Amino acid sequence: MSGVRGGGVVTLGETMALMSSDTWGPLQHSRAMTMGIGGSESNVAIALRRLGLDVTWIGRVGEDSLGDLVAREISAEGVSVRAIRDPDAQTGVMIKERRTSRQTRVWYYRSGSAGSRLCPADIDPVTIRSAALLHVTGITPALSASAADATFTAVNLAREAGVPVSFDLNYRSKLWSAAEARAVYRRLIPLADLVFAGDGEAEVALGDGTPALGVGGMALAHRLVDAGAGQAIVKLGEHGAVAVVDGVEYQRSAIAVEPLDTVGAGDGFVAGYLAEYLAGESVADCLTTAVTVGAYACLVPGDWEGMPRRSELATLAATEPVSR
Repeated sequence: MSGVRGGGVVTLGETMALMSSDTWGPLQHSRAMTMGIGGSESNVAIALRRLGLDVTWIGRVGEDSLGDLVAREISAEGVSVRAIRDPDAQTGVMIKERRTSRQTRVWYYRSGSAGSRLCPADIDPVTIRSAALLHVTGITPALSASAADATFTAVNLAREAGVPVSFDLNYRSKLWSAAEARAVYRRLIPLADLVFAGDGEAEVALGDGTPALGVGGMALAHRLVDAGAGQAIVKLGEHGAVAVVDGVEYQRSAIAVEPLDTVGAGDGFVAGYLAEYLAGESVADCLTTAVTVGAYACLVPGDWEGMPRRSELATLAATEPVSR
């Protein structure tokens, strides 16, 4: 990783309207809901933009008020929005229950949504070829056959143009089975310069469907490299993260925080890593910024609202609670 890559990051996927309860506890006892947006790829896009990078998000939304909300919120964060308006499908919705301060449950209403109808025709070749990096996740190909085709179209365009590809497995058991996911992961991993995975997700990608009990994160990272990943980064939650790059092992502890909402922490981690990667920084620095951004994301309710600006990265460990 030498030098600074020009251009901006491009990502694609579904962003939904998000309704979250305003109080802790079972959703049925909530008297008010907060309206917002959420989606792994747009979470990463917003986090990268706050860290100073140019970012473009590509996705489909309905010709409805929720589609207006999605496009407006992402754009308001300074991300370039390529939102294809679908007159024949509605914007997807997810509902978040803050069951306790440490447990969040999410329900998705996205079957047949506009976002799930993303297709190869929605992918502008010029946008992909001129990018500094393309970021995709395993959520998009799980949405539909056309969304899977769109993902591979973007990845192949990037590879043909020499654009680095980042792939976060982001396994969603409500969208597809482990076997279905594994088949797609094993096609995408060899096409990616950087592969991100939680330890459980890595086991889905690499295993035979049974948990690999006792297999540590570093061993999983090596196995991801063996599967074709350029760089393999395994997220271990409160235990930090590990990476294998060019045969060298790296490890970074997590930053201890009292989380309010852990949804979006993994996306913040990815954004922090990619920001330093694109700046040509060391793997150690990539991991440090990754765990810092991920920790910040946990401190504020919402999928992306807590993502920090670069000027804030050094303040998380500060003992003085008031900045003057």
